Amino acid sequence: MRSLEIHAVRDLRLAEREIVPPGPGQVRIAVEYGGICGSDLGYWKHGGTGTALMRHPFVLGHEISGRVAELGEGVTGLAEGQGVTVHPARTHGELPERLAGRENLHPQLTYFGSAQHEPHTDGAFAESVTVDADQVVPLPEGLSTRRAVLAEPLGVAMHAVSRAGDVTGQHVLVSGCGPVGLLVVLAARAAGARRITAVDLSEVARERALALGADVAAESPDDLDEEFTVAFEAAGVAPSLEGILRNAARASVVVQVGNLPTTPVQVTLATLVTREIDYRGTFRFVDEIERAVELLATTPEAEQVISDEFPLDQAEAAFEAAAGRGSSKVVLTIA
Repeated sequence: MRSLEIHAVRDLRLAEREIVPPGPGQVRIAVEYGGICGSDLGYWKHGGTGTALMRHPFVLGHEISGRVAELGEGVTGLAEGQGVTVHPARTHGELPERLAGRENLHPQLTYFGSAQHEPHTDGAFAESVTVDADQVVPLPEGLSTRRAVLAEPLGVAMHAVSRAGDVTGQHVLVSGCGPVGLLVVLAARAAGARRITAVDLSEVARERALALGADVAAESPDDLDEEFTVAFEAAGVAPSLEGILRNAARASVVVQVGNLPTTPVQVTLATLVTREIDYRGTFRFVDEIERAVELLATTPEAEQVISDEFPLDQAEAAFEAAAGRGSSKVVLTIA
């Protein structure tokens, strides 16, 4: 089968690998779609993402959808040909008691397509992937595998919204309308936000946010005529966070969704004190992917997050598009 390996900076290669038959309690999936994430781009552009540095070739990809191809012994509740997506995390060992309910913070966690551990964890940009049955998330009726490729990043967005607490009736600001920022708009709307303001320098990104449920779109938080009480920083750049903190209402909550650089950044933090702003981090998700597929099944407009599709053998062009201006979620068609 064909798999997409990263060998070095800007060195993607299609490699032939053996299909892995499912063992007891496992499922083999024929992958149909794979979404290119910012972390995939990080390995391609810089040889790493966050604190994870690539030391040897491995298969990229953790946002996938497809169909059940083969069931291992003892697997029930799934059928061959059924549409599915996959939870890309695996934990190893007991979760510390203080982290109960927060498996995404497990100290021994592996994730598809990650160089965090040695050896690296292969991802799922491949024609076939074999996983444990409890990682498989069946798709609800009416949800296509194309739209379902957004389930993993929507899970990230939904977890970010949960980190803010109850957003019902609140004015929510989303700064940065890339794929995850757009899905935060969708998740905040589903969670009951009264008003959603999307902020991005790109007019195209602002238009996408409006199409997904934002009430207002602006270039800067400085342009707003109403205070926001919850904000999601989804651009991962200091000026975006600076603008949020400069304009956030007293006693507001700010959730850091975008990956900030691992090097120092300069941001004015005085309002954290004078306005008692809660500044919170968010990392991946726990089990929100199961709710994500339900939300995707009832929101066909979510598919507008997908801006481009490329076949697997044009992966280089797909990564160039994903790194360029004007694109949103770029998807590889694999099957």
